[in-house]
Amino acid sequence: MTRDIRLAALCMGGGGPVGNARRFLMACNARLRQFGFGLAAAALLMGSAASQAQELKVGLKSEPTSMDPHYHALTTNFQISAHIFDSLTALDPNLQLIPGLALSWKTVGSDIWEFTLRPDVKFSDGSPLTADDVAFSIERVAKVPNSPSPVTITIRGIQRVEVVGPLTVRLHTDGPRPLVPTSLANLSIMSRKAASGPSPEGKSTAQLNQGDGLIGTGPFKFVSWSRGGDLVLERNDTYWGPKPSWAKVLMRPLSNPAARVNALLSGGVDLVEDPPIDDMAQLKKNPKLTIQEAPSVRLIFLAFNVSDDSVPGITGTQGKNPLKDVRVRRALSEAIDRKALVAQVMGGFGAPAAELMMPGSPGTRSNGVIVKHDPQHARKLLAEAGYPGGFTLSLGTPNGRYQNDLKVAQAVASMWSRVGVKTTVEASSPAIFFKNMMAKAYSSTLGGWGDVESSARARALVSTRNDAKGWGTANWGGYANAEVDALLDAAVNTLDDGKRSALLQQVTAQAIDTDAALTLLYFERSAWGMRKGLSYAARPDQQTRAQFVTPSGTK
Repeated sequence: MTRDIRLAALCMGGGGPVGNARRFLMACNARLRQFGFGLAAAALLMGSAASQAQELKVGLKSEPTSMDPHYHALTTNFQISAHIFDSLTALDPNLQLIPGLALSWKTVGSDIWEFTLRPDVKFSDGSPLTADDVAFSIERVAKVPNSPSPVTITIRGIQRVEVVGPLTVRLHTDGPRPLVPTSLANLSIMSRKAASGPSPEGKSTAQLNQGDGLIGTGPFKFVSWSRGGDLVLERNDTYWGPKPSWAKVLMRPLSNPAARVNALLSGGVDLVEDPPIDDMAQLKKNPKLTIQEAPSVRLIFLAFNVSDDSVPGITGTQGKNPLKDVRVRRALSEAIDRKALVAQVMGGFGAPAAELMMPGSPGTRSNGVIVKHDPQHARKLLAEAGYPGGFTLSLGTPNGRYQNDLKVAQAVASMWSRVGVKTTVEASSPAIFFKNMMAKAYSSTLGGWGDVESSARARALVSTRNDAKGWGTANWGGYANAEVDALLDAAVNTLDDGKRSALLQQVTAQAIDTDAALTLLYFERSAWGMRKGLSYAARPDQQTRAQFVTPSGTK
């Protein structure tokens, strides 16, 4: 390293390098010869410079819905934001909580969290990070309009932000909130200076989508983005943390699995998310590729519109919404053969789900039971509910958001049809699907959820929707049970881990076992395919972070 620095200093000669690489090499060689170095040294330096100017091209399975980090609580969006912005806390590849922009945090009362920021952190425009930027960011989240799934899930329970000093901020909560540091790991900290504006939220989502105000402290800087096209980032050389290996990162949405793997095999991209499951065995044998995989926290489930009387896609029910009847929802659950889904449709690339979180996670039961496939009993339940002849419904699904999502939806529709519920699959691109889902265009949907903490998942999926509190943000179907809400409220205010876990187990027993609010299917398995020579630690949260992609052997 010392030798490289010395060579660089000699070549620069106090000025900048010559722009043309050939002229630079010739000039560098001449200057090095003055000091007794040969052409090999100049070539060595050029090779070192080239390695620092590499470009990484990533094939994404779905594109972000926005560049606004506070617009949509979606894994695709969170992982993009993490390139440009930092959060107060972070999760390492093993999902352990570590410091981010905050060096430390502590409680200074039963309802106050105090965070101490790193000194000398700068935004990419050169302005310093202060506690005022943290306050602006936390306060902005609830002001962002029209969110398909509000990012208020990251600030649940925070009632007021107090700036104590330039690097100290206190978060006042509505009672004991032991999980605040974990929730904040997905909250991007924006620059008040750059993101302020006349709207209540400052710069609007539309402005941020154009790059206006998109200034962060993260490892990369925003260059350009076009919806449906490439996102281009460049390295932030003033980043406070370890510098990424890549001077430029290009992220290309390739929702079709075959297109993704073809781009990887042809060299069009260097790394892809979720290689096709059907091709996995063959890809692992390819000497030019590396496959990294790990168990995933992502739950795949089915949700139902249980709140409206008139629901699109339902016929044959005399104007009633049969999904309001728990017997119908149980029948639809029992009609599904989860083991067959995983073995045949997913190629064994997953694990049937009995709980909202993976087995062994806090808040899960050791005796959780996967719903038994029992089509005969499903028909009996439908008859008891008043639908002996069945009915029709629609199943909305994204095509390209989750692993084999369309194939899974088609298999589910076939299983439902066999018990008399004739199902039409309505598939669309992820962006269109989420828009339609929020507009309640489907009677049922295939969905996925990939956060890392049990109470956060339960609050998002099965609590009564309350955007101001950040509860029920992904409960589009309108399930509501006051008992479940009370259990969740008690859980998130309980400091004792064991007692909180017991309360969350009761939530699952009531919402899933008794009410059949959701039909749990399986947990995905995370996978990345990359050209030989690259290394990336597979993450259970399925996030692709270019800053952690390195040439093999590089830490």
